[in-house]
Amino acid sequence: MTNQFLEGNFAPVTHEHTATRLEVTGHLPEYLDGRYLRNGPNPLAQQDPESYHWFLGDGMVHGVRVRDGRAEWYRNRWIRTPHVAGLLGEGPEAPNMGIGANTNVIGHAGRTLALIEGGLPAYELTEELDTVGACDFDGTLAGGYTAHPKRDPGTGELHAVSYTFGRGGTVQYSVIGADGRVRRVVDVEVTGAPMMHDFSLTEHFVVFYDLPVTFHPHRTPAHVDVPDPITAHLDGGGSSMPYRWNPDYPARVGVLPREGDAADVRWFDVDPCYVFHTLNAYDDGEHVVLEVVRHARVFDAQPGSVKSAPTLDRWTIDLAAGKVLEERVDDHGQEFPRVDERVVGHAHQYGYTVSMGQFSNFTGELYKHSFRSGTAQRHSFGPGRVPGEFVFVPSRVDAAEDEGVLMGFVFDAATQRSDLTLLDAGTLEPVAAVHLPDRVPHGFHGNWVPIG
Repeated sequence: MTNQFLEGNFAPVTHEHTATRLEVTGHLPEYLDGRYLRNGPNPLAQQDPESYHWFLGDGMVHGVRVRDGRAEWYRNRWIRTPHVAGLLGEGPEAPNMGIGANTNVIGHAGRTLALIEGGLPAYELTEELDTVGACDFDGTLAGGYTAHPKRDPGTGELHAVSYTFGRGGTVQYSVIGADGRVRRVVDVEVTGAPMMHDFSLTEHFVVFYDLPVTFHPHRTPAHVDVPDPITAHLDGGGSSMPYRWNPDYPARVGVLPREGDAADVRWFDVDPCYVFHTLNAYDDGEHVVLEVVRHARVFDAQPGSVKSAPTLDRWTIDLAAGKVLEERVDDHGQEFPRVDERVVGHAHQYGYTVSMGQFSNFTGELYKHSFRSGTAQRHSFGPGRVPGEFVFVPSRVDAAEDEGVLMGFVFDAATQRSDLTLLDAGTLEPVAAVHLPDRVPHGFHGNWVPIG
């Protein structure tokens, strides 16, 4: 049996590298002083093709250190959960208690953090990507975290919405201060046990996406040893993702004032769909505007189910009328939306996505959306060259939203290697490419983490 997530550039790499002599094409801007980091699944042990899913692999972080116009190093490291450390012979054998921290990697309060969701712990890494251990933010956050925190550009605080089926019918909104400690937690009741992968943050509100992908115990991966008390919630093994499309689950978004309590959440119905990722959101007092990547349906193997590419949509919540206006911004297949981090929660001029067909089918282009003109530019990376998520790095503190570079990993099928590729965010023309000694498998999210 074949499995698309174990083949091609989804297949795991088998070695950790420390490369300090990196060839660079073009010129790395001198204003870049930091690390580009990206996380993704990279299973260490052999996987059963019948049950493995892309979302379930052990975490591996890839990083490139850039300074003074030079690429000083490339490193890739498995995140040493007890299970991975045991497999590598660096600790006692340990059961596979779930997925590794394989989804995102950020810098906050002097820490480098590999992130995952679903009630599983974040892991702290050193600057050179070695594992320090599980992170509970100095004991201030019980349970797991999220893969998609959002940093308020004014306060430096991290806002997050976390979910796990073990919490029952609640999700948790938390705020972690610039000091790395939790200052606020609110438990919010939802309809059931949704997979709430992302959320939105505006200047005044937090927005929850309570959508019809929910926990299904029959689909818990058979290769995962699930500890008590979680076993009490499960009634059988299975294969693939433990979440699936639930046509009986209502689709809605919830709006909570940032300093409000759970009772202050207002819910608004939307058409059934799923949102893995939001680009940005903002409010003007009367309306909350959400830019989202909309999937008509995911995790549904039923005959005749919708199999379409994700689109960039705008949802405008009219707070007075209690309604949501849903509009299509761009109907080309796309995912992994990013915005200038300096405008998170505020009106934005530009957004960046990569092209994608049906779920996980990368198709080789990057889009730059101009929301003022309603137009989009495209950059093609060429035959056999496939980008992952790209992030924006401004050239200076007061730079415009497209004055700087876009950077991300690009896989080249011909060479079976990847580059850290930089584009001019204004023109989408190539700026530089750092050539890596191996390929970076298709993964999820990353960030530019400046030094100092």
